[in-house]
Amino acid sequence: MNVDVTDEQSLPVDTAGLRHLAELVLTAEGLPADTEVSVVFVPDEVIAAYNRRFMEREGPTDVLAFPLERLRPGEVPERAPGAPPLVLGDVFIAPGHVAVQAERLGADVETEMALMVVHGLLHLLGYDHVDDEDAELMERRERELLAEVGMVRR
Repeated sequence: MNVDVTDEQSLPVDTAGLRHLAELVLTAEGLPADTEVSVVFVPDEVIAAYNRRFMEREGPTDVLAFPLERLRPGEVPERAPGAPPLVLGDVFIAPGHVAVQAERLGADVETEMALMVVHGLLHLLGYDHVDDEDAELMERRERELLAEVGMVRR
């Protein structure tokens, strides 16, 4: 797996651990070994600008995912032999907002950051939480994936 992690903000982030988690998620979802994805940690003002521009919502948020493929949960796209790698898209996470959210929820910041990585990647893989049934499927998968690294989803 090719997980490109970029940290463009000032708060401490376990980039190596979160990269490993991202690789685990992609492997667990059955994606080819040459799959590519980017995870970018940004300050609140950057994610707020993205949230306004792309989601038409005001203020910062915890995670935004921008898929390059239209995938369905649990389905790996077919690729011809010799085809270029599958490029999933980008996940942007605002650690500052995640830390505030974790404190408000009484959650561990490390676990909340891990949840945002898993959540963002699952969005790239076609999972969503628009309706209750989809949300239940996504949250169940988040719990399963976090459990693989000894974490419990809030």
